[in-house]
Amino acid sequence: MVSRREFLKSSVILPASAAVAARRRGPAPIRVAVIGAGAFGGWTALHLRRAGAEVTLVDAWGPGNARASSGGETRVIRTIYGPTRKYVEMAARALTLWREWDRNGSEQFYRRTGVLWMMTSADDSYARQSLPFLRDLKLEYEEMDAAAGAKRWPQISFDSVTKVYLEHEGGYLLARHACDAVARELVRIGGTYRQVAVTSVRSDGQRPEIGLSDGTSLRADRYVFACGPWLGRIFPDVIGSRVQSTRQEVIYFGTPAGDDRFIEPRLPVWVEAGDRFIYGIPGNLHRGFKVADDGRGPAFDPTDGDRTPSPDLERALRAFLTRRFPALTEAPVLGAEVCQYENSPDGHFIIDRHPAMPDVWIAGGGSGHGYKMGPALGELLARQVREDGSPDPFFALARFVARG
Repeated sequence: MVSRREFLKSSVILPASAAVAARRRGPAPIRVAVIGAGAFGGWTALHLRRAGAEVTLVDAWGPGNARASSGGETRVIRTIYGPTRKYVEMAARALTLWREWDRNGSEQFYRRTGVLWMMTSADDSYARQSLPFLRDLKLEYEEMDAAAGAKRWPQISFDSVTKVYLEHEGGYLLARHACDAVARELVRIGGTYRQVAVTSVRSDGQRPEIGLSDGTSLRADRYVFACGPWLGRIFPDVIGSRVQSTRQEVIYFGTPAGDDRFIEPRLPVWVEAGDRFIYGIPGNLHRGFKVADDGRGPAFDPTDGDRTPSPDLERALRAFLTRRFPALTEAPVLGAEVCQYENSPDGHFIIDRHPAMPDVWIAGGGSGHGYKMGPALGELLARQVREDGSPDPFFALARFVARG
């Protein structure tokens, strides 16, 4: 039988031992809920989990789904970004992280083809202003005139091209496949994924409560909303029209049978930059010769909008092919997609806290160029969320308030 003295002694020692063990274990990991499993949300969730956070990732239709801004087969990855050094640095970091992913994983998502810039205006400053940043970051590139370009890529007509740049590190990424792989990796290392929609965001003044479409609620220590074109609906007062969706179309043309001039490695990803910004991805997972106009289309509903391709765009892009890639003048259309951009007013990302709910972070405004940055943006945002850090003013919501 245990004496009263021994019992009292053990009742003191055991809690003290538990306290020592708790101190050794360190503080409990933070719980983070990430809403949106696209490039921004998926990578943020993965970086958070790798750093030890308890992470739940949710998405209404699944990682890289056809309604998402991160859907589709491929995306361009480039490092020329005009005078904006921050984006060049972010793209360089993203390249490093994409390479690490390919090196350490069983799937390859980065295809290094180079990116060929064909400038059709006397003003080539958009490309030229990036060159000092590329040199600083040891990113290889070449400059040449149109004649040199025509000799190197005879399948392209360089008529009206004033200057040519080739960035060696650029290429393309497998878009929806990578979104799905990132979510699977999150689950593999102990995170949670749920396919469920957010129906409400409420706050009791202390901590938000997220209502879900299955009737449950989601509670965490911190939240990241990276739900692209739906941000304005979830936060009408804070985001509202500051993220606007536009209808964008992509067409896949068929190349001649047995002709390898229009796939990598004989042709890099290409961009024509002048009055318009038109780009293409050769090969494109054997789906066809991808061509798209980067110009912003009309307003678009990402949930219920009509995704039937328009004949007008097909005619416009076929006329472009006739001029720039003459051998593809009669190329058949193999397929087309309607997607959307989710644009911020200035084309820069939005990465900031909700002004009334400091435990809520918002990440969006990809503006057609965000996908490639996913690994680097996720790394940045995960660190800010973990450390309860301050947002970068370049991406903060305050910039819109300052401009009125």
